[in-house]
Amino acid sequence: MEHLFTRIIKRVLIDEFGDKADSIYSSCPILQYINIKTRSASRGSKARGSFGNLYAIYVLVENYIEEGFHKNKGYRDYEGAKFSDLFQRQRELPFGQKLQNHALNHKLNQEFRKHFFALGYVPIIRDAETNRYWFNEHLLICDIDGQEHNIATSIIRIIDEYAEAKQDAFETFITACERIKNLQETEQDEATDFVVGLLAPNMDARLFEIVSYCILKYYYHNQTVFFGFELDSIEEGNLRLYKTGRTNANDGGIDFVMKPLGRFFQVTETTDVRKYFLDIDKIERYPITFVIKSDADTEDLEARIRKKANEQYPVTTIVQKYMDCIEELISLPILIQRFRECVEEGYLSNILNEIIRQSKVEFNYEL
Repeated sequence: MEHLFTRIIKRVLIDEFGDKADSIYSSCPILQYINIKTRSASRGSKARGSFGNLYAIYVLVENYIEEGFHKNKGYRDYEGAKFSDLFQRQRELPFGQKLQNHALNHKLNQEFRKHFFALGYVPIIRDAETNRYWFNEHLLICDIDGQEHNIATSIIRIIDEYAEAKQDAFETFITACERIKNLQETEQDEATDFVVGLLAPNMDARLFEIVSYCILKYYYHNQTVFFGFELDSIEEGNLRLYKTGRTNANDGGIDFVMKPLGRFFQVTETTDVRKYFLDIDKIERYPITFVIKSDADTEDLEARIRKKANEQYPVTTIVQKYMDCIEELISLPILIQRFRECVEEGYLSNILNEIIRQSKVEFNYEL
């Protein structure tokens, strides 16, 4: 598989290995894996980044170089890198401040095995008792015509290039948001089209969650309910939508929560019924609204979910209990409609400001 960033990978290899670059790329599975994980570099800020697994590679290979093993033998006798050092280091890297430990512990190895199942080994070697880590040196040394070539420094350069490309793309996105925000009073149609363009099916999952939140926050915030514990003390209050944490976080299936109604919202890219029911189970079958990155209308989505549920659970009462937990389905057409209603009510500037603020927080951009 080749994409625009493949040229950067091969350019780095040519710089370091000259006319052997193509042979090294073809014979090194870890370079091919990195190529797969960097395909979003040329797709702008709205394409999902792959920093978790790439940075797991990065910090271990960086440790390998710092200890001098890219030039000297003896890595098999090395005591290994400490997890705490690796974990801290990956969080110092661009976009890495909120990364968790999954890639270092199992995610990278699992995904690498899927792509190279016949290889027989994985990138990360771990001693669970001592919490020490090594990078599999078999993946760093390529034999070309009987001559060994170590690609450790090339890997560091390639991932640095990828991080820089993603950072440039995100800065371009923030600049565009700021420009649109400043123009929105005189060029409202352009500003509106810009936000609608962010609600595309190929959008980065994190950005979709951010934009969805910003739209729904202002869609609901002017709606009121009457609430109280005593009949003579009931008060009118506005609905308030809160974002409960980082996007794609392991937070029990709650992305947004609404006060004072206590409504739960989960943002998802899939119509896989198992994922929906898993989210429902995680919150003890509490009613939940799904915000879905799909162009389909909600009736079609509900029919698909019910059909898949009936295939998986051949018991009508079980299927119905799960379906009853789906309070509402909000697909892209509904989000866009609600956004346009917010624009008509004068909240375009508020939504743009919220998108900028939430994006800077999520992508660890300096405020």
